[in-house]
Amino acid sequence: MTELAPSGYPADLAPSGYEDTFARDHLPPRDQWPTLEFTTELLQYPPRLNAAVELLDVPTQKYGADRPALRTPDGEVWTYGELLRRTNQLAGYLTDELGLVTGNRVMLHSPNNPWTVACWLAVLKAGGIVVTTMSALRARELAPIVEKTAPTIALVDHRFAAAVRELRDSTAPNLRIAVYGGDAPDDLTTLVTDRPADFTPADTAADDVALFGPTSGSTGVPKITTHFHRDILSIDNTFGRMTLRLQPDDVVACTAPFAFTFGLGMLVVFALRAGACAFLTEKATPPQLAELVAAHGVTVLATAPTAYKQILRSGNAELLRGLRSAVSAGEHIAVETWREVHERLGLKIIDGIGATEMLHIFITAAGDDIREGATGKPVPGFRATILDPDGNEVSPGVAGRLGVIGPVGCRYLADDRQRNYVVNGWNVTGDTFVRDADGYFWYQARTDNMIVSSGYNIGGPEVEAVLEEHPDVVECAVVAKPDAERGSVVCAFVVLREGSSADAAALQAFVKGHLAPYKYPRDVRFVDALPRNASGKLQHFRLRQLVDQETAAEPTS
Repeated sequence: MTELAPSGYPADLAPSGYEDTFARDHLPPRDQWPTLEFTTELLQYPPRLNAAVELLDVPTQKYGADRPALRTPDGEVWTYGELLRRTNQLAGYLTDELGLVTGNRVMLHSPNNPWTVACWLAVLKAGGIVVTTMSALRARELAPIVEKTAPTIALVDHRFAAAVRELRDSTAPNLRIAVYGGDAPDDLTTLVTDRPADFTPADTAADDVALFGPTSGSTGVPKITTHFHRDILSIDNTFGRMTLRLQPDDVVACTAPFAFTFGLGMLVVFALRAGACAFLTEKATPPQLAELVAAHGVTVLATAPTAYKQILRSGNAELLRGLRSAVSAGEHIAVETWREVHERLGLKIIDGIGATEMLHIFITAAGDDIREGATGKPVPGFRATILDPDGNEVSPGVAGRLGVIGPVGCRYLADDRQRNYVVNGWNVTGDTFVRDADGYFWYQARTDNMIVSSGYNIGGPEVEAVLEEHPDVVECAVVAKPDAERGSVVCAFVVLREGSSADAAALQAFVKGHLAPYKYPRDVRFVDALPRNASGKLQHFRLRQLVDQETAAEPTS
């Protein structure tokens, strides 16, 4: 076991391999770090480590350069050898042509496709820090991420370059943009074609920052989570190796974008380290996803609970019979959905809870260890507890805040909200759970005002801020409304200016024009006034109570 300082984290960070010290300069003070533990043999790491080498070079040597690594619905296949060559070419271009200095941040803005995987790996291999963003985000949503992470380079899918160029022209004039995936002569995929196929990896420390992961942020202001090179391997050495157990012949599909660390883990970290093949889809409805699973021989599927539910209702459930394993995350899966999948397909879905702050899943169960309705137990390498409002551990059967300790943990980039997430060394996730006498954890509810819809986290204040920019909106409030299909949907209560003729469709379109489309309010209600207390503070809880009561009163089918 790694020697720990009294506070629970390694006594000293190793000498950094980075010339640009931005990341370490902006880590939280050490007394605000969570406890870190490295309690299994798999979690022992050498001082120098480059995660890209472990994810790509090592599997290529172990499983063979001709083994398929990445596949797409249109039939494109990249072998491990091809992925390695293109990654090395991109790493060389980043260093030689785009001027990447080790420790610089590189923003990726793209849906899930093979070139994005190569770009992600190339940044790490060259000693950069990846800032992965969802392609759906608009310029205004990217702006706070760029402000906090200060990227010097942006690698952008050509179809989504407009938002990044808008951002550069307005607030980030020094951002160097390289566009890829198109057929222009200056497209990055063309520029790297004749570059050397070899690249010497940067000499990075195991505890150098490799990844900045923006959160959705319940306040609309994202927090930036920091993850070391060793952290990327730790999620595989815990959930990946101990629960998921991919095999080289597996074909893995996941609907989550790489910007969600759920998708990054399933499609890049776990799949590549196992010598398996990642099946990359940019966009598919749940029924279409089931068709793709059957058509392309997918053996492991990871998606949100709502997707499994919609596949069942679409009549396409039989198309999942080729799966040997299925994972659900992003929100708690209803026991009825889990049971129906099991009864119809004989498939026991692996439910799990993770967090961007923790990088991936840390409580789960698989196979015969599953108890219907329970999330599971801590993955080997993690431990968990239930905390009362004062941060004290409570007895089994008592509901409280979930606290987790393991080899990874929350370290927000220069953000005072670090103090809220780490309590007495525990990572406190914002979820209410109950632990039973056998050590199983049972989900109860979220404890913050995040809206979780179809596995996507949506910050209510962010939607409110956009609605209030509409010239006809006097004020508004956004809450989660329970929804049978999506878990929750965004519900907006809106006060319009006198004489306004704006309708729900106009406000929905307005939000879609400023934020990622999945954030728009599916339920818009026009009211004369919003509830406030005696001091004038808006009472969101009263609106939540209203929609909860309405939902409870609705007849069930």
